Amino acid sequence: MGLLLFVLFGLVVGFLARAILPGRQSMGLIMTAILGMVGSLLGGFLGSMLSGEGFGRVHSAGLLGSILGALIVLALATMGSRRRSLL
Repeated sequence: MGLLLFVLFGLVVGFLARAILPGRQSMGLIMTAILGMVGSLLGGFLGSMLSGEGFGRVHSAGLLGSILGALIVLALATMGSRRRSLL
């Protein structure tokens, strides 16, 4: 049940990140969910490093950190795909 909730949370975070970042991102539901999950892990890791709390604990700003992490991952993926299309 926890894995299913993590995938759903990743999908929501991925959709929010794609809505916030301008431009066209051509990815399906699975890639959006993976983007959100990776961004959630990155945001949670960075948040726990800054706050000094444990990595597995839920923070009050977890959704915001997850969205920021997903935005970072999406920006890096967009830059990587643009670079490949130019070559």
